[in-house]
Amino acid sequence: MNGAVALPLDLPELSIGTVADGLVRRTILPSGVRILTEHIPGSRSATIGYWVAAGSRDEQGASPGSPSHYGSTHFLEHLLFKGTPSRTALDIAISFDSVGGEHNAVTSKEYTCYYAKVRDADLPMAVTVIADMLTSSLIDPVEFETERGVILEELAMAEDDPTDLVGERLFEAVLGDHPLGRPVGGTPDTIRAVTRDAVWEHYVASYRPNDVVVTAAGAVDHDELVAAVTAALQTSGWNLDVAAVPRARRSVQPAELASGRPLSVTTKPTEQASVMLGLPGLVATDDRRTTMAVLNSAFGGGMSSRLFQEIREKRGLAYSVYSYAPSYSDAGIFSMYAGCTPGREGTVSELMLSELQRLADHGISDDELSRAHGQLSGSAALALEDSDTRMSRLGRSELTLGEFIDLDESVRRLMEVTRDDVQELAQELAAQPVSIAAVGPIDDDAFRTAVQV
Repeated sequence: MNGAVALPLDLPELSIGTVADGLVRRTILPSGVRILTEHIPGSRSATIGYWVAAGSRDEQGASPGSPSHYGSTHFLEHLLFKGTPSRTALDIAISFDSVGGEHNAVTSKEYTCYYAKVRDADLPMAVTVIADMLTSSLIDPVEFETERGVILEELAMAEDDPTDLVGERLFEAVLGDHPLGRPVGGTPDTIRAVTRDAVWEHYVASYRPNDVVVTAAGAVDHDELVAAVTAALQTSGWNLDVAAVPRARRSVQPAELASGRPLSVTTKPTEQASVMLGLPGLVATDDRRTTMAVLNSAFGGGMSSRLFQEIREKRGLAYSVYSYAPSYSDAGIFSMYAGCTPGREGTVSELMLSELQRLADHGISDDELSRAHGQLSGSAALALEDSDTRMSRLGRSELTLGEFIDLDESVRRLMEVTRDDVQELAQELAAQPVSIAAVGPIDDDAFRTAVQV
């Protein structure tokens, strides 16, 4: 395959040849349901995902005559496993346990995905069960209240994990009032406040045929899967005869972000101080996203990276230290993390910022560029040995990127990134306002005296 292949929403059928004799195909049903498959020769299993183009950012706050939907996306991820008119929660669990399969769901800021990995012979079962869950959840009032307690326990568990907590605080600090700044799972207050009617309203509004993308990778025949998905959705009660265009992809125009909070400190009696520094990054479709990957690899993406070498290896100030760059349709973040002994958080923060500025001032070396090329191309190839990764790649390609990029094209783009490209992006990042989030037995003064925020 040469180059990226666009995925226009007005093209009902599309086939793409991939490396190693692979084949990606896409069918758009008249109802707007999109089905994508990647056949992997020699595979004896398959991973399937039902994606809904609604995430936590799509929840609506309270408006006149309408309850708040905050927390509904996470609620639905739980409730769809709790039963339909034809299957109990136990029936759903037994369907996968009895064949050695895996099934789960993930809620993100921009989509929700219900997925399973099974033997090729059991793929029809997975297609049918997840379709039933997606289309026909009872949202039973008793189960709703039971699951409210489960979700509150899940949030409490995350609250006790300083790494999870500091990450949530950083998004809030950098993105401010943007919907992407809200926690994916909701907060204890929003979960306690949201009503069954609000969740049902969110379900009906967001889980429609033209909102759904089905992706599968592994031992899968495209035509058979299209027929199976169509039959399963119709049997579950969806009318696929009503013509509709697929839901339009989100705008990729970078959002105008209000200035976030420069400092967010959560005092907790932990053994370490968890510190994250962050600033606005790139949107998911930015042409420089490969440059960002190279920058992140050299800066904080491995044991040979600058952050790891400077903060852990040379100074022994942290065990865990890294950087990462999550991106979404209209906003992104570049962030740095370290866990350190309380009292060292100011020093560690200064070092992370100074390393970013050094990158902006002097760029990376030829050796660093070569290592980043090798790390990223190698990890991409290894990840694609797994049908889960390939299934997810199809979903992100369809929902967010609007194009399919094969491994060869990814590596080609990677090898085109130069030292000048990396330094130019580093200069842009270093000029952005920095936010600091921290969790541990510390207070604001630990940073105000060390870093100008």
